[in-house]
Amino acid sequence: MISDPTGPEAVSQGYAAGAFADFEGADILLEYVPVGQPPFFLAGVGLAIAILCGLTFSRLVQNRLDGWKQDRLNLLPLAVAETVSSYAGLILGVTLFIGGSLQVFGFGAGTALLVALLLSLLTGGALWVQLEGLMRQVQDGSFKAVDFDNFDQFF
Repeated sequence: MISDPTGPEAVSQGYAAGAFADFEGADILLEYVPVGQPPFFLAGVGLAIAILCGLTFSRLVQNRLDGWKQDRLNLLPLAVAETVSSYAGLILGVTLFIGGSLQVFGFGAGTALLVALLLSLLTGGALWVQLEGLMRQVQDGSFKAVDFDNFDQFF
């Protein structure tokens, strides 16, 4: 009987005698799984976007407050195109930073970005509501010292 040199027996003998002699089947498959670099670049880009958009947003709010102090210009509505776009960029940057950071710690890309987006939207939305409330108080003249220990005044 002539054996086939490409049959399963020859292949298993080739593995046993070759470079994979001390590996099992699952270990051999892991040799071919590409291991990418952690997404430090994604986290870095997200941080840069968040810092730039955050500085832009703070300057826009500061200019609006300065205009109100000098000329009594309206503080509200806060939702104008410049402010919303810089705040959206801030939310995007924070989402990318948190998502990239979670991926560094072993979360999957989809899960990390979804969790980061939910965190960013919930936190960013709450901060937007608080900022509008504080600006409304300043404009109405009912602004008083903010007590961050008493959360009832914010809701």
